[in-house]
Amino acid sequence: QVQLQESGGGLVQAGGSLMLSCAASGGTFSNYAMGWFRQAPGKEREFVGAITASGVGTFYADSVKGRFTISRDNAKNTLYLQMNRLKPEDTAVYYCARNTGRLITRDYDYWGQGTQVTVSS
Repeated sequence: QVQLQESGGGLVQAGGSLMLSCAASGGTFSNYAMGWFRQAPGKEREFVGAITASGVGTFYADSVKGRFTISRDNAKNTLYLQMNRLKPEDTAVYYCARNTGRLITRDYDYWGQGTQVTVSS
C-alpha cells in the first residue's frame, strides 16, 4: 500500500522558483531511492532527477542540472524538488516515483498522481 502524493505545483513566472513535495506512505521510505519525472503536453515522460535512499547521492537530467535540487527528509517520509530559475519549457506535470532499490536505477514501481507546474514567459 505504497502511496505517493505530490504537492506544491502552481503558476510561476519565468525566472521564478517553486518547491515541490512528495509525501510517501506505506513501505519503508528510507530504504528506497526516489525520482522525479515530468511530462509536458504532447510529450513523453521525461526523467528529471533522482536521489539515493540515504540522500547522499543525486543525479539530474542535463536540462535541469544547476537549477533543480532534489532532497529528502527520511524522518518525514518526504521527497522534495527545489526548482529555481524556471523556464517556460519546464512547464509539465511533475511526478515523484519510488525506485526499486537503494541506489539510482532506471526502474520505478510506484508513482504519484502528479502536480502541475506552469511557467509563464
